[in-house]
Amino acid sequence: MSFVQRSSRASNRRLSNVRQRRQQHLLDVKVRSRRATQHRIRSAMGVLWKMVLLVALCGAGYAGAREAARRLFFENLDYQVKTIELQTDGTLQREQVLKAADLHEGANIFSVNLASVRDREVVRKLPGEIDIRIVERKPVAWITSETEINDPFASDAAFLVGARGVLMKQKKLLPEYLGLPLIVGCSSESLEAGKTVESPEAKTALELLRLTESSFLQTRFQIREIDISKNYCLLVTDKNRSRVMFALNDLEEQLHRLQVFLDYCDNTKQELETLNLVAQRNIPVTFTSPAAAVINDTLEPAVEPRIMKAIPVRAPEARVHQDSGTQQDGSSAPKSRGASAPVHKAIRNQQKKSD
Repeated sequence: MSFVQRSSRASNRRLSNVRQRRQQHLLDVKVRSRRATQHRIRSAMGVLWKMVLLVALCGAGYAGAREAARRLFFENLDYQVKTIELQTDGTLQREQVLKAADLHEGANIFSVNLASVRDREVVRKLPGEIDIRIVERKPVAWITSETEINDPFASDAAFLVGARGVLMKQKKLLPEYLGLPLIVGCSSESLEAGKTVESPEAKTALELLRLTESSFLQTRFQIREIDISKNYCLLVTDKNRSRVMFALNDLEEQLHRLQVFLDYCDNTKQELETLNLVAQRNIPVTFTSPAAAVINDTLEPAVEPRIMKAIPVRAPEARVHQDSGTQQDGSSAPKSRGASAPVHKAIRNQQKKSD
């Protein structure tokens, strides 16, 4: 028993002291840390190699797809443009359209950039046909920076403007352009052909034209001029010379109020002269005088015309003969001599000149 106890104690006895155990622990920690670092490096390298391989595969796939597309589509003779059909609603010539769209027979049908062709409808019909349908920009008004203009055709400061605000300067002016409304006083920006107007006043004027043309007001309120020079309102003149002031916001509500006044004018047989729609309450309005009243005031005479008495006028020669042939009293004799003296003197002078 004693031998067994001694052997068990000997086996349970530690072979190292505290210092040795601490040093052993530090060595174990360093070994484990070095192994963990090596494991992380190997994992990172594995992820990096996988990413490189993936990028290489994607690049190879892209290059292969591009090469296949080039050979099968872009360099395939079967997809060359052989026919170009053109339909237009304006005066543009075929050569002008093809030059603007950069199209010609023999080009590859897939090289046509449809997104760059604006205001046109281009349709590919494989393998070799392209259909172009052009809707030309149509002007809706004249616009100028001047406040007054007599002839937009002859003015270099006047431009045609479309519904989207694009300025145009066409070489061929059609007769129907003369009847377009005129937007004057656009001095807040420079006007150049091809640009788009950006001022709030010009955009509001175009929006007002659009709203009036798309509503029943087109027959009752036909705009002829819009003055935007005040920068805070639109002064609109219609075909009847009525002047209406619009604010720059809430045009639909203002047109509704204008409709109310036009209905009132129809019911009362009056003509609108001025109307201020900027005010929302107590709206200032004036009406023109009837044409019959103006004509009557001009042509009808007064109720009691004045009658002027005629004053007789006698010639000097008649007075001379009358004074010489009749006897006058003492008061009239000097007058007759005084009146006849200049006459005789004038006769003597005339006789001397004739001699």
